[in-house]
Order: sequence, then C-alpha cells, then structure tokens
Amino acid sequence: MAEAGIDISTHTSNNVSEYAGVDFDYVITVCDHAKERCPVFPSRAEKFHENFPDPAKATGTEEEIMQQFREVREIIRGYCENFANARLSA
Repeated sequence: MAEAGIDISTHTSNNVSEYAGVDFDYVITVCDHAKERCPVFPSRAEKFHENFPDPAKATGTEEEIMQQFREVREIIRGYCENFANARLSA
C-alpha cells in the first residue's frame, strides 16, 4: 500500500461490535469467507459483497507474491472508484 501512497501502518483489525453504534450508509464484505463467517451486521446500511482474491494465499517467488498483492490492490482500487462514482456522485 505504501507503493500506492497509502499508509496503513497503524491500521488494526477490530471486532465488529466496536461499530454497533455507528450509522453506516454502506457495508461491504470483501471475501466469501467474511460473507459466510462474520456475524450479521445489525444496520440499516445497504449491503454489498465482492469476493476479491486473497493475496495472502499467493505462492511463488517473493517477487511473484508481491505482484499478486499489487494486482489485488489494483482490483480493489478499481472497485472502490466504480463504487464511489456510481453511488457517491452528485
């Protein structure tokens, strides 16, 4: 992500219960495992699902693995751009 100018070095995984009082507009699950295993998110938010490849499962040389992370990053970037253009544009 740093290659793309995005600093996620302080990001953490949080329990969904920490967001119980937040009134989200959208909830997006990003892998089939999350969609199947994560608890139902109690919200009036509009829910979306997109199954991105998991680069953590990549195999090959260090460079091949890094390339798979880059490819998934770009897939997610495209999804986010399309999502924002379709739903957040005035």
